[in-house]
Amino acid sequence: MRQPKQRITAQGLDLKDQVISINRVTKVVKGGKNLSFAALVVVGDEGGHVGFGTGKAREVPLAIKKAVEAAKKNLIRVPLIENTLPHQLIGRFGAGRVMMKPASEGTGVIAGGAVRAPLQRPSEVAISEIRELLIDATNALEPDQVSAPAGLR
Repeated sequence: MRQPKQRITAQGLDLKDQVISINRVTKVVKGGKNLSFAALVVVGDEGGHVGFGTGKAREVPLAIKKAVEAAKKNLIRVPLIENTLPHQLIGRFGAGRVMMKPASEGTGVIAGGAVRAPLQRPSEVAISEIRELLIDATNALEPDQVSAPAGLR
């Protein structure tokens, strides 16, 4: 039986943030179009603590700020053994699946597009030795759809 998740606070952690994507969102209303921006951000301390968050606002800097604050509230601890994962794992979200395998030292991150961003930075040291395979992705994956199976949700 799984243990309940313990909440990790951002206090005392030296967190670095990395913007993964910024999307322009347009909503058509009676008076015209409303333009806003959605940001996806990953934060980490390069020591096994990683979180991601999304923010939406009418201006890009405010959307990024909201996403960083959301990411700091959504921190998880990634178990590591000698800078790699302890075992193989498969993450699922919708029709997409991501397999992550432990790798020997010096291999680095072997990943494509949307999976590389959350794994490479800001947790570059913490998850520096991971191999990844996209198995059954029927639709084009976006970074926020991939971060959930990658264990960052």
